[in-house]
Amino acid sequence: MSTLGALLFGMLPIALWAWLSRSPRTGVAVGAVLVALLAWFVVPRALWASGPWVPSEAESYWLYAVFAAIVCVIGVLVQRQWPRGLLRLVAVAGLGVVIAFVVEFGDYEAKPGDEGVLPAPAGVRVVEGQGHCGSGSCAREVTATGDRAAEALREHLASRGFSARPPLNGGERRCRAVGLLVVREVCAELRSTGPDLVEVTWYVNRAPFP
Repeated sequence: MSTLGALLFGMLPIALWAWLSRSPRTGVAVGAVLVALLAWFVVPRALWASGPWVPSEAESYWLYAVFAAIVCVIGVLVQRQWPRGLLRLVAVAGLGVVIAFVVEFGDYEAKPGDEGVLPAPAGVRVVEGQGHCGSGSCAREVTATGDRAAEALREHLASRGFSARPPLNGGERRCRAVGLLVVREVCAELRSTGPDLVEVTWYVNRAPFP
């Protein structure tokens, strides 16, 4: 799944509301709320923002669908058309839950994606290792070389929303976390063996309710 996938899915409630709407005033008001809601669930993550106010990718499906359904139900009630479109709203919310489950758990024991760590910044060359798995999670690792590779990677991670955390195993650790209800945290550990060579290992942590 991707930001584009979340955006396309997010258009479903908006299209459904266009079919449900019968009052121009209510239609525009509810439509504007749905567009703003979709922007909140998609844009910050696309811009590599992080924090407890940034929805995770999975939440861009299930939680957005639930919120959008509630907004549409309120619009239907205002138009006094209840229960028009109720089954379709439930179907969209259910589809969002199914997609979110696939996004969140379909690769639960697989190696993480690029997660903003890759592609590396210009001037830095990377060679990916085999990575490793254990205790229900997996990690990827690369060896990066280049002029001031360690500093370049720190700046690169900062631009992707990563911030410094207490070190583990003697190396630097930088993490970015998103999620309103379930935190999805990506951490990257950096171990420099010189100014021009650094080993980077990254993995995903999940925790309920920040």
